[in-house]
Amino acid sequence: MSARDDVLALQARMGESVIGQARMVERLLLGLLADGHLLVEGLPGLAKTRAIKSLARHLDARLSRVQFTPDLLPADITGSDVYFSEGGKGEFRFQAGPIFANLVLADEVNRSPAKVQAALLEAMEERQVTVGGRTHRLEPLFLVMATQNPIEQEGTYPLPEAQMDRFLMHVNVGYPVADAEAEIIRLARAEETPAATQQVRADGTAGVAGTEFRLSAETVFDARRQIHEITVSEPVEQYIVALVQATREPARFDDDLQRWIQVGVSPRGSIGLDKVSRAIAWLRGRDYVTPDDVQAVVHDVFRHRLMLSYDAHAAGVSADAVIDRLLQRVAVA
Repeated sequence: MSARDDVLALQARMGESVIGQARMVERLLLGLLADGHLLVEGLPGLAKTRAIKSLARHLDARLSRVQFTPDLLPADITGSDVYFSEGGKGEFRFQAGPIFANLVLADEVNRSPAKVQAALLEAMEERQVTVGGRTHRLEPLFLVMATQNPIEQEGTYPLPEAQMDRFLMHVNVGYPVADAEAEIIRLARAEETPAATQQVRADGTAGVAGTEFRLSAETVFDARRQIHEITVSEPVEQYIVALVQATREPARFDDDLQRWIQVGVSPRGSIGLDKVSRAIAWLRGRDYVTPDDVQAVVHDVFRHRLMLSYDAHAAGVSADAVIDRLLQRVAVA
């Protein structure tokens, strides 16, 4: 099988256990393929945690989960030097934190203070942790999925815009449709019998019966190499640039955009849109990017990078509505 066939098989397996959230599953795979991190926002119970656990179950990777709370410390994320004494001699040894995993679930990331958020986001950006003057590299296969609850803001510490920019995509998760809801009920009912649905793997963790399929890290790296070779024609490249520039100079395109946008998308946004567009083109079986690919992912790449004005908030205009207007006003090259 090719790397793409393996990734599509992974997507299908995840879809069997994460019902009604095909878009979130696809975005999670796009983040993995584009070597970026995801901020996932949705109400409780919409399978956000289940999605990344499903990915870890079908991927040859180690998952760690951190529940962010107000009393969390940066060392609880990165690890710290711990004093060990043996044979009358003592020394400090580095005790790695949960960030040293392939997949990291940062649950309710906005519930921790700024220092903890900064420690996580620095590790995401630099792919390393420095403790006690020594630098420790993170795993080559490394993905952080941070979650937020959009409705409960009491006792939270919102991420600053500059730190939000570190995430490749900001994914909104909605309710499943009625048919999917019925399937979810049936799946939950089936999982009430552990003996029938659970099996214990060699590492001692539980897995769903019939999930022997596991994607290797090398297959992911091979897929990334293929995605790097995806062709982005000059007109498509100019289309990406035009979308980014329209967020910075909205007056050139539309009066409403000028009123709504306070700060436009950073260069990380243009780089991210290029990477994710190539990833989704590869996933769709093409060796070139089309404007449709760009339009399919631009909301997730731009959503958290646009800083809206007071007028936009007062009028109830969302970032998605602004991006919709951008797509209407910016011509396809």
